[in-house]
Amino acid sequence: MHAALADGLDELPPDIQKAYQGLDQNQPVGPSPLKDFKPKKGPPWTIGFASSYAGNTWRAASMDKLMNDLLPAAQKAGLVKDVIVTQSDLKDSVQIQQMRQLVDQGADAIFICCSNVTALNQTIKYAYDKGVPVFSYSGYVTAPEAISASANYVDGGYQIAKGIFEKIKGKGNVLLVSGIAGLASSDSFDKGVMRALAESPDIKLVGTVQGQWTDQVAQVEVQKFLATHPGQLDAIVVQSPAENGVLQAMLQSGRPMVPISISGEAGAVCYWRKNPNWVDAGNYVWPPEAEVYIVWNMMLRTLEGQGPKIQSVIRPVLKFTYDDVKASMPEDCSIDDPKWFEPKAEAWFPKSMADAMVTRPADPFTWKPAN
Repeated sequence: MHAALADGLDELPPDIQKAYQGLDQNQPVGPSPLKDFKPKKGPPWTIGFASSYAGNTWRAASMDKLMNDLLPAAQKAGLVKDVIVTQSDLKDSVQIQQMRQLVDQGADAIFICCSNVTALNQTIKYAYDKGVPVFSYSGYVTAPEAISASANYVDGGYQIAKGIFEKIKGKGNVLLVSGIAGLASSDSFDKGVMRALAESPDIKLVGTVQGQWTDQVAQVEVQKFLATHPGQLDAIVVQSPAENGVLQAMLQSGRPMVPISISGEAGAVCYWRKNPNWVDAGNYVWPPEAEVYIVWNMMLRTLEGQGPKIQSVIRPVLKFTYDDVKASMPEDCSIDDPKWFEPKAEAWFPKSMADAMVTRPADPFTWKPAN
């Protein structure tokens, strides 16, 4: 726990504080400078989404939720005029330029996803100084002016790795399929995996490959690893979204199937549906629709003057079981399904949790500006 930065945490209920335990030590958890924020003008607001990447199943699901559910609902409530989306293709300099343009073109707020923890800080300050708050989801930024919203990714990596290690009875050779080095959620997840490894002396990490959060990349990288490492492999820990690709690599390799961690890609969840003993549990760490819902909810509340208490909105990782899968996924499902198996957005970020994160809570959709 961040003893030196406990001011923001102190304002949260004890049950919510628990989600912050073991959080990446670089993630800001001080009081939010947006506590008394007032927008430059009333609704309907124009929102900028400075996305860093579009090419995986997670981004597709997140964008679908944004454009076909969250935005229409906010437009119907008279809160949002439009969302302007930019894509920087993982280039920090391009994302910086696009964010500045969004500010200069009159965006009332900007949200970003999965970005470098420090590269955008000056730009976030630029936006803040011009009255445009910035919100990050699925990863954090260290700019003190921003609000970050996500699960505890260190704990996610730890819980997922621990579950897989227990599945192979605490002994064996394990491959780690990481995400994108340098991005907050990827590095935090890997820290959690390393913590679990430190507690498991009979588990050997025999390799790490970068899956780039993309099934096609992960599949190729795992195929390369398998081709050059003919020794025994007992399990694979995967940063999602990549488990569909890792599963395909194993199926095509001719090797015996091994436990592969799953976090919601429907193809891999379907394989589990058909093979009940493959793994013991799945873990929701970054469900795409639910995660964009958190940042959207917190952004609307901030624009409405509800006053976020803390710089990072954190929720715990959520386990799901074979029974959950069996109840929701048909037996004739496809292991090639690119969609996502995930909790309802309101279950991931319930109103009680959202209300506890702000100083002046109100339902963001029935809120009306003061005359």
